[in-house]
Amino acid sequence: MNTKKVDIAIVGAGPAGLSFALSLAKSGLKIALLEQQTLAQISQPKFDGRDIAMTHLSKTILTELGVWQNIPIDVIHTIKEAKVINGNSLNKPSSILHFDRSDDPTAPLGYLLANHQIRHALYHQLCTHKNIELLCEQTVKAIRLDDDAAFIETDQLSVETNLLVSSDSRFSSSRRMMGLSAKMKDFGKVMIVCNMNHEKSHENTAQECFKYDKTCAILPLGEGFSSIVITVNASESERLIALDDDTFNHEIELMLESHLGEMNLISPRTAYPLVGVMSDRFIAQRFALIGDAAVGMHPVTAHGFNLGLRSADTLAQLILKSHMQGKDIASQWLLHQYEARHKLLSKPLYDATNAVVALYTNPTPLAKILRKTGIKVGNKLLPFKKLVTHRLTQIR
Repeated sequence: MNTKKVDIAIVGAGPAGLSFALSLAKSGLKIALLEQQTLAQISQPKFDGRDIAMTHLSKTILTELGVWQNIPIDVIHTIKEAKVINGNSLNKPSSILHFDRSDDPTAPLGYLLANHQIRHALYHQLCTHKNIELLCEQTVKAIRLDDDAAFIETDQLSVETNLLVSSDSRFSSSRRMMGLSAKMKDFGKVMIVCNMNHEKSHENTAQECFKYDKTCAILPLGEGFSSIVITVNASESERLIALDDDTFNHEIELMLESHLGEMNLISPRTAYPLVGVMSDRFIAQRFALIGDAAVGMHPVTAHGFNLGLRSADTLAQLILKSHMQGKDIASQWLLHQYEARHKLLSKPLYDATNAVVALYTNPTPLAKILRKTGIKVGNKLLPFKKLVTHRLTQIR
């Protein structure tokens, strides 16, 4: 078996892996991307039901990579306002937490894009760089390290690299092979996603409603249609998926209390079990985790995709600086810097998100009181609201 020698090998060609490779594209470093899926699956990703709530910083990163410019403008949707609603009624909630751009009413709070559109644009940009090689249908079988290199064995080839970066999902096999432990949180819930058109305007407002037995989210897409996200237990998800379209439409109308008027499915329904992951370490010798392989978030706060891009960008910027200075791009000092920075950003978000999920999916009387109080207090704390808005809209 021939050995391919590269400067950096990346396992996993999802958004984090692709964006990380693109961040290093102009460095001259030789990069290999190892991916289990076929080239057709990567180059022409199919609609998977997921729409990504994207911050301004994520837009900045994708623009710097030349990716944002490849996304058709008609599939980029803006969020003008966001509401977190507590209680069993959308129309008569017990409390509401509201965010908008009071500093600049004409500017969006964030953006919504279909996951497959982002992946397609990333792949399209990757094809413009000759120093990045995408190797598809590769299953990593073993990883070996010595002082000077990392060695990856797949079912088809061997790769020798200065640095191995893993972005192969929250269930990362590379992470396990490297002996890095991770804390997994099975939320015991299933997220059902679909696109629906509707009679009334969504007014470009994203809404998350924490009911006492389920969570409903409305993500505004084009005029007259939205991404609908329902989080329920497994048995209820099976029932909702099995319904015929007309019955499902009617159930969603009832669930949302005709908030958007008459509703109709315009996409398949897709179910995703909800599992959170936090790796105890993000690095090892000549090895780093990015994206969901490092931190896999519950989707309720919409941090996951943005956090994955941040991890790729953080590691890439450290590598670029070291490479320009002629230093080792896989030094332990560099990797420790990456781990410290990304853990400082991600650990509080991960813990806070899990705490929110635990409280707002708890149907006990005490939890209901705490939920109502938390949202009411949050809505009155202007510094808190300004901080959240700043996090969503900061550019760098």
